[in-house]
Amino acid sequence: MDKEQELKADININSSDSETKSDNVESQADVNSDKESKEEKEEITPEEKIKELEDKLTRTFAEMENQRRRFEKEKEEAFDYGGFTFAKEALNLIDNLERSKLILENDEQLKETEALKKTIEHLNIINKDLISIFTKSNIKPIESLNKKLDPNFHQAMMEIEDDEKEPGTIVQEIQKGFMIKDRLLRPSLVGVSKKTEQKDEKTEENNEI
Repeated sequence: MDKEQELKADININSSDSETKSDNVESQADVNSDKESKEEKEEITPEEKIKELEDKLTRTFAEMENQRRRFEKEKEEAFDYGGFTFAKEALNLIDNLERSKLILENDEQLKETEALKKTIEHLNIINKDLISIFTKSNIKPIESLNKKLDPNFHQAMMEIEDDEKEPGTIVQEIQKGFMIKDRLLRPSLVGVSKKTEQKDEKTEENNEI
């Protein structure tokens, strides 16, 4: 009886092993079939490939166009404003001419002399020529006198009492400002009008006493 039981046990073990192997084979087959179905789903059709390529080409051309526009803009700015620093420094020539004129005109020994008149005339000619050269390079002076103060173009340096002008009107130009094309090269330094300060009657009486 013992031998028969051992034989039955061996048969049962072999049977269970074969069933396990069979299950493993089936599960592996299922995994493989799942992979194949995924690959089939992920496979792109020719039409989709063409559409993808078209999208890539469109993006590439758009990027190239943007780069071309940036390059053109940078080239234009370099051409138009490349001499910005030089132009700003060159304005010192005009400033020095104006200062020289003021010094000569305020010199007591030279006042009303023929030499002073001729010198001022020559300085005015030089100043006019400089302005003309700057204008040809799109560097133009800012018109300021009798205009309303604009912080984009003017810098107020002082207030001057003037009841005939509206407050904030430019009544004096201390230093001329300039534009280079549509860009500010330097602001005009100006004096603006303000209303005369009214003193109290009592204050005036106290001052008289």
